[in-house]
Order: sequence, then C-alpha cells, then structure tokens
Amino acid sequence: MIDTIANVLLQGILLGGLYALFALGLSFSMGVMRFVNIAHGDFIVLVSFLLLVLTTALGLNVFVALILVLPVTFAGGFLLQRFLLQRAAGSDVLLPLLITFGLSIIIQNGLLQTFGADSHVLAGAGTLQTASIALTSGIYIGVLPLLTLLTAVALVLGLDRLLNYTRLGSHIRAVADDVAAADLIGLSSGRVYALAMGIVGVTVAIAACFMGLNMNFDPTSGPDRLLIAFEAVVLGGLGSLWGTLAGGIVLGIAQTVGAHFDTAWQLIIGHVVFLVLFLLRPQGLFPKY
Repeated sequence: MIDTIANVLLQGILLGGLYALFALGLSFSMGVMRFVNIAHGDFIVLVSFLLLVLTTALGLNVFVALILVLPVTFAGGFLLQRFLLQRAAGSDVLLPLLITFGLSIIIQNGLLQTFGADSHVLAGAGTLQTASIALTSGIYIGVLPLLTLLTAVALVLGLDRLLNYTRLGSHIRAVADDVAAADLIGLSSGRVYALAMGIVGVTVAIAACFMGLNMNFDPTSGPDRLLIAFEAVVLGGLGSLWGTLAGGIVLGIAQTVGAHFDTAWQLIIGHVVFLVLFLLRPQGLFPKY
C-alpha cells in the first residue's frame, strides 16, 4: 500500500516536470512580458514536427536535432516578436489574443495539410526511452521522465538567474515594469521584447523535444498543451517561474492520482484540482506580482 502511494506520487511529480516545461515559456511571456500567447501550444507542436523531420529524414539523434533547432527557434521568436507581435504591444489586450489565435489556426491547418491527422512520437533517443531505475522492489523510475524533470528544474534555475543576475534580465524587467520609462533611459523596448521572445522560443524547443519523447502528438494537440500550460502558470502565480514548476507538479500529481482509480478521471481530476485551488487562492501558490 505504501509502495503504491509512493509510486503514484513519484510518477505524478515526474509528469509535473513535463507540464512545467510546457508552461515555462508561457510563464515567461505572461508573467514577465505581460503577453498572452494563444498559439503557445501550437508552437510546441510545430517544433515537435520539425524535430520529427530531422530525426526521420536525416536519422539524427533527437538531442542532436534539438541542438540544431535551438538557434532556429530563438531566431523565430525574435523575428516574430520584432516584426509582428510588437505591433500589438501596449495596445488593447484583445489584439494580441486575436493575432496569436490566428497564428494558432494557421499552424494547425498547415500541419494537417503537410503531415495529416495521424499521431506521431519522437524516436532517436535509443534505450533512454525505455530505461528505468529500481528504487525499491515495487517502485521504478523511468530515466526519461527523470531527465525531463531535471531539465525543467535546470531551465527554471537558468531563467531565474537570467532575469535576476544578468544585464539582459534587468533590461527585460525594466521594460516589463514601465515601457515608457525604459525607452526614456535609452532601452529599446522592441529589441528587448524580441530578445525575450527568442528566449521563449528556446524553452518551446526544449518542451517540444521532451513532449515528443514522452507522449504522442498530432497537428491538433496544441490547445491541450496550452490549457495545461495556462493552468500551471495560474496555479503557480504570475511572474513566478518556480511557482510554474510547482503548478505543473500539482497538476501532474492530481492527474496521476485520478488515473490510478480510473483512467477516465485523469484529465478531469486535474481540472477539478485547478478550479478548487484557483477558488481558494486566485493569486496562485507563489505569486510574484
């Protein structure tokens, strides 16, 4: 009985690491840049298909493909913000929502036309995807889920240090706090926001890699990933990257506990826990703003 409970909680924490990866880019753009990106989940799926092409057509190891993709996603985020999303910055909140909703529709339909509606999974990681570590006679931990969680923790730590201990981080925080004042002291808000969105692009690529290794995806998977990311960000508290990690783990544990009793309850229990915690603490677990 104790082993069963421990195993369920452990698997929930590991799943929460994946959910945190989904949410970190959204947490960065919402909590720091004050920008709500409806297409966030679709960007993750888009990069997953890019990795799929590289691993199947070129036979690359998935992590080698990820290294090749990271500069592309950084540049993509930078250019998207600089030449499209920046035009909606500082305007009514509805305009960015409409623009990113349009991007979401374009990405989904483009992927459907190109790859069809079939589900896919990333390969190319060798025995990593099936390897496990025995903690006790009844508790096993998958190497890939453990690596996913450790990557999420490392990414949170890296983003936190970037925001609080680097020159670029101070510029991002200054522009986020007051765009007009930042421009007056010589900071280019457009360039700073573009660099920040480039960083979001890097987190999207990492999330896409681990999503494709841990679960199936198809061209219409984006909204599901977006919902999980939103719930993790709101549970953790806007502006709190560590809170986003905690929010993802809470959702992971809730879904794993629900699935332990009935697989049909997995998603429902996660949403119910989110709603209950939101009602009890609408500012999130670790709000920063």
